[in-house]
Amino acid sequence: MCVALPGRVISVDHKSRQAQVDFNGSQVTARAGLVAVNPGDRVLFHAGCILQKVSDQEADELAALMEELGAM
Repeated sequence: MCVALPGRVISVDHKSRQAQVDFNGSQVTARAGLVAVNPGDRVLFHAGCILQKVSDQEADELAALMEELGAM
């Protein structure tokens, strides 16, 4: 099973198709070639790639679920 994590795009380099994505204070570089993103977008990230944009509500619900699962 694969798990995609919700994050927020901090910056985008359209030339290299890479973006900085923040996950609760941790920032990673992600490939942004699959989806057109802009700073402030909420996204799902897996295996170094941004898979899709999501709404703020969806991202918040997924983050809460991940926290709950981590507490088990």
